Amino acid sequence: MNATTQTPSLSGNHHRGTLARRPRRLHLEMTESRVALITFDHPDKAANIFDGMTLYELDIALRAVEKLRARGLVFLSEKPAVFIAGADLKALNDAVPGKSGESLPSLVERGQTLFSRIAALDIPTVAAIHGACVGGGLELALACDRRIASDDKVTRLGLPETLLGILPAWGGSTRLPRLIGLPKALDLILSGKLLASGHARKVGLVDEVMPRERLRGRALALLNEPARERPGHFLTNNRLSAAVIRLLTRRNLMKKTRGHYPAVLEALGVASRGANSDPARSFAREAAAFIRLAKTDVARNLLRVHFLQEGAKHFRYDEAIDPKRLPPVHATAVIGAGVMGAGIAQWLTSKNHPVILRDLDPERVAAGMKTISGLFDEAVKKRILTRHEAGRKLDLVTPSATAVPLYRCDLVVEAAVENLEVKKKIFADLCARTSPGTILATNTSALPITDLCTAEGVSGPERLIGLHFFNPVSRMKLVEVVVTDFTSPETVERTLGFVRSIGKLPVVVKDSPGFLVNRILMPYLIEAGRLVDAGIDPARIDVAMLDFGMPMGPLRLLDEIGLDVASHVAGTMQETFGDRFAVPGVLSRLVEAGHLGKKSGRGFYHYGGRRKVTRVAGDGGAALPPGPEIAASLAGLMVTEAERCLSEGLVASADEVDLAMILGTGFAPFRGGPLAYAASLRSAPDASINH
Repeated sequence: MNATTQTPSLSGNHHRGTLARRPRRLHLEMTESRVALITFDHPDKAANIFDGMTLYELDIALRAVEKLRARGLVFLSEKPAVFIAGADLKALNDAVPGKSGESLPSLVERGQTLFSRIAALDIPTVAAIHGACVGGGLELALACDRRIASDDKVTRLGLPETLLGILPAWGGSTRLPRLIGLPKALDLILSGKLLASGHARKVGLVDEVMPRERLRGRALALLNEPARERPGHFLTNNRLSAAVIRLLTRRNLMKKTRGHYPAVLEALGVASRGANSDPARSFAREAAAFIRLAKTDVARNLLRVHFLQEGAKHFRYDEAIDPKRLPPVHATAVIGAGVMGAGIAQWLTSKNHPVILRDLDPERVAAGMKTISGLFDEAVKKRILTRHEAGRKLDLVTPSATAVPLYRCDLVVEAAVENLEVKKKIFADLCARTSPGTILATNTSALPITDLCTAEGVSGPERLIGLHFFNPVSRMKLVEVVVTDFTSPETVERTLGFVRSIGKLPVVVKDSPGFLVNRILMPYLIEAGRLVDAGIDPARIDVAMLDFGMPMGPLRLLDEIGLDVASHVAGTMQETFGDRFAVPGVLSRLVEAGHLGKKSGRGFYHYGGRRKVTRVAGDGGAALPPGPEIAASLAGLMVTEAERCLSEGLVASADEVDLAMILGTGFAPFRGGPLAYAASLRSAPDASINH
């Protein structure tokens, strides 16, 4: 029998009054068979985190476990979707020079000391994991003798610290290589990826996977079973192997990151040396590297980006409106079965929204369904979905090449051809065939949405809004929510809630040609074309921007977008903003020749077999500027246009500009976005922005 009783001595005598006045972050219970249960349940947050009070309470609880001579210890969580979500990042942000928070050395030491005490207990310990177990949460679990996990989809395990510019420093960089071997540990630590419980079991991160209802009982039973012998990983963790792995991995990391992300290099050094050295020395290396990294501009920028993303998850357009009282969005339709329409439809069904996929051409509908099926196949290959789950979600798509009733749709997304007159006719038809409460959204990337609101036959313009998804929809997190003067606050709030419900991050943008991201990006792409016209090799330009930190060079990006699409967008924006959006000659010549980029097999690059640079005849013989000069000039154009957008009130703040450009274009995250990048240059006495 495993009846439990609350242990009243958790707080101890000295701090009894303090804890009595404050809701506890965790609870200690003792079963009749003298097993200690520590259950995390932060009273003020949806997630359990290691803030200062939680660390303090864990310290007191461990003292009680030792004093009461428990015969075993199990860690649990009461949260429905989180075990422990890691350290309090706000505390980390405050623990830097010039701020009033706890010092960095103290923060690291507290975590290392507590988790080392857990590892040193002379009783068996089990982490019973349900929900997100990341960062410091996984480091606590690694300090336990055993880890078991629920088979629920909310259960994910990983160490994402390098994505924030730091590294696991509460023992994770030391214990993980010893548990699963250095190669597997580096794959997790350096990528920051999270594993589903089944995959975590395969790599040895957890011992068993089961339904959530069985976790507690199985954890208690494990305490009575002898510990299994774990592999020593001598072949990969010995000093010689670790040195070779470190050398090869460092070479690949430098090629991939170009040295812009010091956290992965520091983590590589700490983990590869910690796999075979004295643990105390390895913990010291963890702490020293963490403190160095946390003080860097890279870490501060990446941490800021994290907070901006969290802010986007909770942003309210109108605080006077209660989102819970607004009608939810469930049934949807997508008009247009092309690449974007099919991508949007697949994403919506992946989030369990039934979708009517509508197009006038039966062949396009069939092609759209083939695209959707392929995207689900890709999700199965990546273990995002099982084959059965993918099949069920594919069944949520209703393809149609004829007019069907749309009165039951809560949202209709138009993703047809980029032609304003065609879109006007579509929206007039939608207004006649949907209910007054249906949100009507367009996925246009540049055309003015206000013109749709005033088009003949369009009624209820307050429900029209822009929903600009980015391609590929399945990988791009940003959605621009474009608001006109007609759009009602209720429509905006419903749309924001919907965007967040499908796992995307919204940025609210005022209606204007090109909106925000394309408006800022286009002068940069146009200037890259002009540089080619001047005689500079496309590959040289692209390499310069890769060195700057962009995920793809501007000319390769143009090929991915489609040169015809880019020319059309630039032409649309030129009508409003003038010659700075004029299409460069090389772009026009390539389009006229049918070289539209990757989709046609040739653009600035060839895409048949080995990729080679297309030699495009320019208008002049420009001297070859150094790569950094090219990068500064092109990045400066994005900065200038971003400043214009902010001054024109397209978005509410510089933070939204930076977040949109990072999520929408991959603008070097370690630089913090174009406006943060500009601010850093202005604060540097020896640097300038080439506007």
